Amino acid sequence: MTVLDCGIGSYKVVSVATPYELERRLEALGLTEGTRLDILGKKRNGASVIKVRGTRFAIGAEIAAGITIEEERG
Repeated sequence: MTVLDCGIGSYKVVSVATPYELERRLEALGLTEGTRLDILGKKRNGASVIKVRGTRFAIGAEIAAGITIEEERG
């Protein structure tokens, strides 16, 4: 599933499939495979407020659709 498909909660990043430059930017922000990702809020237009490694930021629907996640176990 992707960030776009999920509700508020904690997840683990499985993969990031976005254009190269954007993928590098997300990497610089700490969003890499295996990282914990908390979805803090969702908007009707598909935008999401997420927290990764202590940093909160908003991503649009197109970016959210490119981030594959799974439910965090534990």
